[in-house]
Amino acid sequence: MAIKDKLSGNEAIAVAMRQIDPDVVAAFPITPSTEVPQYFSQFVANGQVHTEFVAVESEHSAMSACIGAEAAGARTMTATSSQGLALMWEMLYIAASLRLPIVMSVINRALSGPINIHNDHSDSMGARDSGWIQLYCENNQEAYDNLIQAIRIAEHKDVQLPVMVCYDGFITSHAVENIELIEDEKVKEFIGEYKPQYSLLDRDNPISMGPLDMPAFYFEHKRAQAEAMKNAKRVILEVAQEFEKLTGRKYGYFEEYKMEDAEVGIVIMNSTAGTAKFVVNELRKQGIKAGLIKLRVFRPFPFEELGKALSHLKAVAIMDKAESFSTAGGPLFTEVRSAMFDYAKDTKAVSYIYGLGGRDVRPDDIMGVYKDLLEIARTGQVKSTFNYLGVRE
Repeated sequence: MAIKDKLSGNEAIAVAMRQIDPDVVAAFPITPSTEVPQYFSQFVANGQVHTEFVAVESEHSAMSACIGAEAAGARTMTATSSQGLALMWEMLYIAASLRLPIVMSVINRALSGPINIHNDHSDSMGARDSGWIQLYCENNQEAYDNLIQAIRIAEHKDVQLPVMVCYDGFITSHAVENIELIEDEKVKEFIGEYKPQYSLLDRDNPISMGPLDMPAFYFEHKRAQAEAMKNAKRVILEVAQEFEKLTGRKYGYFEEYKMEDAEVGIVIMNSTAGTAKFVVNELRKQGIKAGLIKLRVFRPFPFEELGKALSHLKAVAIMDKAESFSTAGGPLFTEVRSAMFDYAKDTKAVSYIYGLGGRDVRPDDIMGVYKDLLEIARTGQVKSTFNYLGVRE
């Protein structure tokens, strides 16, 4: 039977880590992720886990230590935010290229400058091409559930890639919500014992890691990473099906909310999806056929599936909590629109960048987006493809 509790997002992540009982956690504090290693270090001090907790001097060192531990055959985890993730940049690519299944919670926070400790997605979106799988979470329950599934996804023999579990700083990380926890023994059974395919400490099968790749080999190395990411699409759904049998909670690449007969919709990520669902419900009461898609898996990107899911809409808004400075919309917009070119050519698409640096996004703001979409659906005309929501011009 599920265990009902009230936890913040960071507490929920720490509890999931306790249940997983990783071999090594290496971490450095940074707001708003600091509570994750703080809570977990209490479990270490109390003898509730067998984890070797490594307190390091920087986030670069944290990921370096994770790489060393995972290369030695240890199940390894960490957490960070914002500038911490940026300081890890070099090591993110190394972790992925070495095919090390590290699992890291990324508590989304704006990147400096100017210095800002509040939420947007510029940190994880900046790392989107580093070779890490990326899962995004609307609330505390999803953060907990995704972290447990991330272990299975990362360590699968056909994947062997690191995973980021991303959720919104303060909004999700520090807000307390009702949550259903899985019993400790069931979590242990679900994730299983870690049996690395390769290990630096395997004396019978000696290997080297981090070699120099000259042009004769580097391209093939990258191609193998890309194939592993392609395999991850299948594995993510397989793990989700097993998780649903265990908990009754269903996960896929994305959630479709009232999309069956929708004429207008938005594509959105993380906590703002909750606000948007409220707006969809209000519009439905007025007889307006509104819907939304909340993206859970950004890497690997569900190109075909998402494109097809949008094909029946008259107009869609893709909402980014990050500015890519491309002058052609945010990172989510460019990838979704690319998918629509093959599968939803007749659906009008517009970009909205919103919430940067923690700027509040209220139901009225989202309602305004839907009103714009309804006008586009009525006229078939897009006055402005690239838009900002809630900014003082």
